[in-house]
Amino acid sequence: MTIAITGATGQLGRLVVEKLKQKVASSEIVALVRDPAKAADLGVAARAFDYSKAEGLDAALQGVDTLLLISGNEIGQRAVQHANVIEAAKKAGVKHFVYTSLLRADSSPLSLAPEHAQTEQAIKASGLDYTILRNGWYTENYTASVGPALGLGALYGSAGEGKISSAARADYAEAAAVVLTSAGHQGKTYELAGDASYTLSELAAEISAQSGKTIPYTNLPEADYAAALKQAGLPDFFAEAIASWDTGASHNALFDEDHQLSRLIGRPTTPLKASVKAAL
Repeated sequence: MTIAITGATGQLGRLVVEKLKQKVASSEIVALVRDPAKAADLGVAARAFDYSKAEGLDAALQGVDTLLLISGNEIGQRAVQHANVIEAAKKAGVKHFVYTSLLRADSSPLSLAPEHAQTEQAIKASGLDYTILRNGWYTENYTASVGPALGLGALYGSAGEGKISSAARADYAEAAAVVLTSAGHQGKTYELAGDASYTLSELAAEISAQSGKTIPYTNLPEADYAAALKQAGLPDFFAEAIASWDTGASHNALFDEDHQLSRLIGRPTTPLKASVKAAL
């Protein structure tokens, strides 16, 4: 069996490859990447694969039995790019199509949701056997702010007291590896999130406890948070998107208590305490 992973040199993709290598021979894994030279350190075969270039994608998928489509990062272009991959998978005879979507993509208020929902619909209409992994937030999305929070003396955001059920990227990668290498997942949609939820106030308290510095959480209106992110150097579009996602989190868009992720991987998800420690 040949398992291919798109975006294999990305942050999630690299972890998926490593998790897969613990379950199957490296010879059964193919990394699909824009630049195969950047995949040399993965220890698996690599093929050129660009979501935006429909021509030739099916050739890159020849001999692939199971495909993991890790959603692209070009917001606004992903529905079309993903459709290119779905069509190529059909032409190449892929037997099992797995996709990393968004938690409750069909009802989420987050601006990321529509493209994921469109992709899910296209997958279901394709006739391919599929599994949809609706990934919740990565804890690293928030622990990336640990350093800046320590430097500024406060953690800033717009999530209010919304509950966030995030998990480490490695947890989601392990779930993908399980689905890619075991039976019984076809036709299923998994809502994946961390076992324990927290607010940004609680994240700030954890940073304070581990760093020995008092780091309060300062909640800002969405526009003010976006302006602060722009001042910190983020592009306007991305700053506004991050602030809007925080506002979504304030309405519990990132909260889940079904524990499907920990059941799928057969262990508890990574605790917030461990993720903060790794970020310090």
